[in-house]
Amino acid sequence: MPAVEVGRICVKVTGREAGKKCVIVDVIDKNFVLITGPKVLTGVRRRRVNVNHIELTKDEVDVKRGASDEEVIEALKAAGMLEAMAKAVKPALR
Repeated sequence: MPAVEVGRICVKVTGREAGKKCVIVDVIDKNFVLITGPKVLTGVRRRRVNVNHIELTKDEVDVKRGASDEEVIEALKAAGMLEAMAKAVKPALR
């Protein structure tokens, strides 16, 4: 299982944004992380979420803690993942 860390790409599994990809930009504590889509790219706005409401992937981008949406977009562009992030996926059932 991948680690919960800054720069990890994940998929929301609950809520109206279920199935959309996002990037962890900060680890708040053992239960919560700060994520962003960014909204202009995937539709996921910057918010605090419970780690039980996201599904981690093996993919990762190089961003610093608390990175802005523009910095996240630049990191995704450098990793060549812009098109992959824009596509919604079906989250695995738990």
